[in-house]
Amino acid sequence: MRISALPAAIALVAATLAAGAAPAAADTPGPILTVELEAGTAALHHNTAKVTYQRVDGAVNSVKIISVEIVSGERDCAWVSWNDPHDVTGWSNLTSEPSCNGTGLIESHDQIIKAPAGHPLKVRLAGDHLGEVVHKDIEKL
Repeated sequence: MRISALPAAIALVAATLAAGAAPAAADTPGPILTVELEAGTAALHHNTAKVTYQRVDGAVNSVKIISVEIVSGERDCAWVSWNDPHDVTGWSNLTSEPSCNGTGLIESHDQIIKAPAGHPLKVRLAGDHLGEVVHKDIEKL
C-alpha cells in the first residue's frame, strides 16, 4: 500500500502558516515595574519619587515610561531625570516642571526612552535647596 506524501506536505505548510500568523511570545509587553527614589533628610528636605515603566520588547536598552510621581520637601524643589546619552548635560527631565515646596506632582507618560547597548538606563531624583542641587538618588531601570 502506497501513502501519498501530498497530505503530509499540505499539513506541514498549513502548520507553518498558522505559526507565522500567531504573535510571538517575545513580542508581548514586559511586566509593569516601579522604581522608588528617595533623597534628602527627614522633614523639610525629604523628597520622594516613583517611576513606573515597562521594558520595550524587541528593542535593545529601551523602556516605556508610564508615569512619574514626585513629592518634594517643604523647602525644596525636586525633579526626576534619566541619563540621556544624547543630552549635553547627560540628563533629560522626565517631568515638565519640578515639584516644589511640599507639593506633589503626577504626570502620565507614553514616552519611550532608549540608549545604545551597554549604556545602562538610570533615573535620578534631585532636589534644589536654595539654589544648590543636592540629595541625588539614582536607580537603574
